[in-house]
Amino acid sequence: QVQLVESGGGLVQAGGALRLSCAASGRTFSNRAMGWFRQAPGEEREFVASISSSGGSIYYADSVKGRFTISRDNAKNTVYLQMNSLKPEDTAVYYCAASRFGIVRKNYIDYDYWGQGTQVTVSS
Repeated sequence: QVQLVESGGGLVQAGGALRLSCAASGRTFSNRAMGWFRQAPGEEREFVASISSSGGSIYYADSVKGRFTISRDNAKNTVYLQMNSLKPEDTAVYYCAASRFGIVRKNYIDYDYWGQGTQVTVSS
């Protein structure tokens, strides 16, 4: 069992930055790829970024490439999402997820555990 708790969301102006954190419980964190997804009101859940269990492989959605950076600290059981140059269209609830696989995954069905989400709002 893995429990995930996100933090770091908030309100920021366009062009600003936020850093999301996701703290995981359990002893299997370092064996799992981790991902960030987001969901805007009335929209489907959207893949944002994924990082392999070792951190050696990373994959981004085209919409965030060059602006967002995913990273992980296996010693702290934590995964991060640094978000720079934020745009109003980045406004969403952001979810952290833990995969049953060790390699990067972009499909939500490959993730077994989800956090409660953290709201990110970008004003224009």
